[in-house]
Amino acid sequence: MYASEGANEPGSPRFRGQGRYDRLTFPQVPVGCRLDTDAKRLRVMNVGQVKVSLHRPLEGTPKTATIRRSSTGKWYVSFSCECVAPSPLPESGQQVGIDVGLQTFAALSTGDAIANPRFFRQEEQALAKAQRRLSKAGKGTPERAVRRTVVARVYERSMWRRGDCAHQHSRRIADSFDVIAVEDWSVNRMVHTHCLAKSIQDAAWSQFADLLSYKAASAGRQYVAVNPAYTSQDCAQCGHRQQLSLSHRTYTCPCCGVVLDRDFNASLNILRLGQQSLASA
Repeated sequence: MYASEGANEPGSPRFRGQGRYDRLTFPQVPVGCRLDTDAKRLRVMNVGQVKVSLHRPLEGTPKTATIRRSSTGKWYVSFSCECVAPSPLPESGQQVGIDVGLQTFAALSTGDAIANPRFFRQEEQALAKAQRRLSKAGKGTPERAVRRTVVARVYERSMWRRGDCAHQHSRRIADSFDVIAVEDWSVNRMVHTHCLAKSIQDAAWSQFADLLSYKAASAGRQYVAVNPAYTSQDCAQCGHRQQLSLSHRTYTCPCCGVVLDRDFNASLNILRLGQQSLASA
């Protein structure tokens, strides 16, 4: 199929290959796309009935549906539904401040810590092996297409594990605390530090924050993002500020003498700033 470059500007024809498009949206469900939850079948216009594996039952009235193909050839359908107001969870009477990092994924003001799983680092050896085999295959050959899928599968496996970890921890935090204070991360600026860029991207702080934000709103919790400036340098007990390098993992205050883990001290400051922000709102 050939098409011009623009709707109003003429141009040379452009070939649109078979794999050019990988998603399709139906804006008025059930027109064109209808899900039968009892039979676990999806009826798609001009395709017919397709067996599906339901992730979870639909909540509300479906309005739009998007069918997409992943880089490994798997097909997914996502429904956007119109839902009634969410029912809040019972109050727990607890509040938490969360400081994220690379040594530990997240430190909570309750004293708990979430270990950094480093999923991409775990897959680096398998990825390097798959990419070496891909580079040796001739371009345009069926063998190269197969090996490209193997590389995509390694990336997909890391993505799935990272997303599952973020979902589980964000769900647990949203269920346990009434007030959730986090740092207002600027990941796009932080990855400009090339020596830390890979580790920051592997931690996926933004994904964790997005999941925690919408789950807190659905559960009727208060979610507040605070300015992270000086949260690691201020003493959580007396407020004294001192310069610390990344190698210093323990905060020792010369004024009040308190000795705290650096990330735990920062989480206490984040909680205090979050409480102040909610009180002034």
